[in-house]
Amino acid sequence: MENLELLIEALEFIEKNLASTMKTESISSHLHCSKSTIEKLFKYVNNISIRDYIIRRRMTKASEEISRNPERSFLDIGMEYGYGSSEAFTRAFQSVWQVSPSEFRKNPSAFALFPGYRIDRELLEDKKMTDRKKVDISELYDCIKERKGCFLILGDIKGLIPINEISRKAGDLAIITAMKRMEQAAGAEDIVFRIGGDEFVILTNSSDEDYAKSTCEEILSHNDECISCDGKEIPLTLYVKAVRYEGGTTLRYADLFTMLHSELSEEFKRQSSV
Repeated sequence: MENLELLIEALEFIEKNLASTMKTESISSHLHCSKSTIEKLFKYVNNISIRDYIIRRRMTKASEEISRNPERSFLDIGMEYGYGSSEAFTRAFQSVWQVSPSEFRKNPSAFALFPGYRIDRELLEDKKMTDRKKVDISELYDCIKERKGCFLILGDIKGLIPINEISRKAGDLAIITAMKRMEQAAGAEDIVFRIGGDEFVILTNSSDEDYAKSTCEEILSHNDECISCDGKEIPLTLYVKAVRYEGGTTLRYADLFTMLHSELSEEFKRQSSV
């Protein structure tokens, strides 16, 4: 949970400082962690680099300003978000929207803005989620390599998009609840981590197939239980699959996470066809 708290702090710091000079070094300094730690954590949870996230958020804020105040100059708006010239601002704007600021101004409603990531702190206040063994993101790969032959339990939320359409808070709650279900099913030596917006993995410390099966069954037993958000009862279901990690001569981030996402995709297709 330290890593999730670190991510929350990073997101809050970024949002408060979009109009100031900000680099990854200043974020890591504020968080009292290494630059590589926050970069890896941000990339692996949000699937986007800190730099690209900051640019998208700045351009979203700039786009909102262009829509609200059509009389303001692009240079004025660009300088507000740290760009010293119209050319620099236009390049950044086009990299996000694929059109110039002037083209955007003609029809702003045609573009979907990039919302900031947010996780409600109140949703994290659950002691059961703080008692588990903690592993820094930089140590995760070592743990996986050490557990060759052990099972990975993969979990994916079914229908997160419709939940997000109810409200962003409902989507946040669904993600936190899914993590709780994975945490509660995991053993004392198991490690739970996230590989996508709504995809989670339990790295077990067991090569016992029965253990993997019982862990999956525990998670599945809570399917269709509801989460409560703003007076609404919303059913929450997870796809679950057990995969034995066979290891290899090397462990590469891209290969591992591509494999995990592929396994989840296959399980989604299998259950959708049932």
